[in-house]
Amino acid sequence: MKIWQIFLFLALILALFFSPFAATSPDGLETVAIDYGFMKKGEVVLFTSPFPDYLITAITNKTLSTALCGVIGTGATFILALIFGLPLRLKKH
Repeated sequence: MKIWQIFLFLALILALFFSPFAATSPDGLETVAIDYGFMKKGEVVLFTSPFPDYLITAITNKTLSTALCGVIGTGATFILALIFGLPLRLKKH
């Protein structure tokens, strides 16, 4: 097993088990928006989040839904890193 596979596995396990605990409070940007009163202002939204508030709407169990969002986000980050990192690796050779 390669080292990157071990780290990916660990990241997915951490995301699965710790995401429900990490996503319970608002993030920094959301806190500032609430504090300064512009959280609910009518602004134009170009696109909506596929997982608003770290939840998958089709799954009724909030803990499982949040955990799966963590795994999906970790997987998406890994795939994007591969896509953008591959040209750098190919340039090296």
